[in-house]
Amino acid sequence: MIAHALDQLNALGDPQKAIEALAYHKTERPYLGLKVPQIEELTDQWRADLNLEDRIQLASDLWDSNIHEARIAAAKLLTQARIKPDDTAAWDLLCQWVPQFDAWAIADTACKAVEKRITADPSRIETVESWTTSENMWTRRAALVATLPFTKQNFPKDFELEIRDRVLSWAAVYIDDKDWFIQKCVAWWLRDLSKHDPDRTAAFLEEYGLRMKSFARKEAAQYLG
Repeated sequence: MIAHALDQLNALGDPQKAIEALAYHKTERPYLGLKVPQIEELTDQWRADLNLEDRIQLASDLWDSNIHEARIAAAKLLTQARIKPDDTAAWDLLCQWVPQFDAWAIADTACKAVEKRITADPSRIETVESWTTSENMWTRRAALVATLPFTKQNFPKDFELEIRDRVLSWAAVYIDDKDWFIQKCVAWWLRDLSKHDPDRTAAFLEEYGLRMKSFARKEAAQYLG
């Protein structure tokens, strides 16, 4: 499966765009020069053709190739609201990837798959919390990016409120990390939360806002009156 999948990706490659992609992403790995819609067309085809076990295996092999577009494809293969059966195989694979994150495009694409699995089984938040103390900045960041769906409910259930408060407790620790990507993801989480839970957002900013970078504080408060 993996050889055929890589052949299909390579066939769509553009050497000039591959050079441009390396310069843009600034992370040393092979690039093929594909656009995201091209990758999505292939992953849609593979998802339709493969059973779950084979799809998880292909995703694993694509990720292990370390090719940028293959890692994007691997994540998209597992980005699905309902996986039946939603056993641990897909989740475990995603959890193996998180410590390997090293660039925003791959991390954000994989986080979309992660968030679907957390939404499907919120008890997985226990695993996500372990990412918040990782030495890898991208892993710490993933804890907030993958929990963004819990900012979006206008009428949250009790467990969703508990998750909001839990993630906000992580954010309260993150604000002392001056890395731009960490500050940005805290601002992103708060900004999205403010659209549905302005009181919690305002309370967080009142307590912690002055410790945030000014750009992050301004972005977090963007939709507050």
